Amino acid sequence: MAILRPACEPLDVGPEDRRLSPDELAAAVRGRDGVLCSVADDIDAAVLEAATPTCRVFANFGVGVNHIDLKAAARVGITVTNTPGVLTDATADLTWTLILATARRVPEGMALLRSGNWKGWTPTQLLGHDVTGRTLGILGAGRIGTAVGQRAASFRMPLLYVDQRENEVLDRVGARRVGLDECLSSSHFVSLHVPLTLQTRRLIGPRELGLMRPDGILINTSRGEVVDETALVQALRDRRITAAGLDVYEREPHPSPELLTLPNVVCLPHVGSATTGTRSAMAELAAGDLLRVLNGQPPRHRVGHEG
Repeated sequence: MAILRPACEPLDVGPEDRRLSPDELAAAVRGRDGVLCSVADDIDAAVLEAATPTCRVFANFGVGVNHIDLKAAARVGITVTNTPGVLTDATADLTWTLILATARRVPEGMALLRSGNWKGWTPTQLLGHDVTGRTLGILGAGRIGTAVGQRAASFRMPLLYVDQRENEVLDRVGARRVGLDECLSSSHFVSLHVPLTLQTRRLIGPRELGLMRPDGILINTSRGEVVDETALVQALRDRRITAAGLDVYEREPHPSPELLTLPNVVCLPHVGSATTGTRSAMAELAAGDLLRVLNGQPPRHRVGHEG
């Protein structure tokens, strides 16, 4: 707001602290020169068409753009930008928060204390799973997946990754590029870092969960739709896998209710990039690129439609 206000008149802000309906979004963007949206806004073809012919740019506050119809944006001549890079470390750190919290059953321990039922130390109370020396599998070796893998070196973890290409950074720390099935069946921890595409939607379903180790733990800080949530609930309930740590959900903001009741799940409300420094940097990128487009300059982080 501080960046945009001196340059934009009027500068209007959505009055509701909630997701807007498609009709509300279409009404909000009509007649605008530029729009700063977030990953919580469903920017479909109708919304983009409502923004024409005045609008030149949709600047997305976030990296993922699966909520924006990029093909429609290209058709109506609207530039789309995003905020890559600046949230890598924050999201990688949160991934490790989930790895450690699930392995060591942190929420269950907190619940025991808060219930007033803790009777003191016993040898078999809340036994968790080792992290150091266990195998970490990474699905998607982009910026965030790479950062997660680099952190694994401190835990002396054998590292596997699945990606379309070799990752020299991970290779230098002893990682091995493998196929999906081998990664799932060989890893104690499987961490998801793929973008949401037609190919990755429900990438993890009943078959893939069945390939995981019984002591395996699934971590997802990418996009909720990458995982078949119904199948995940069943696998967790039946203890076919040990636990899951989730920051994203298939139908946000409404995770499957059972996920919130299972003791072997750690759930967070999509806070992967939620640090003051990271969100400030995202704001600077999004607002800066919006102004660059309005001033006739090329944006730093333009997102194009492929295909």
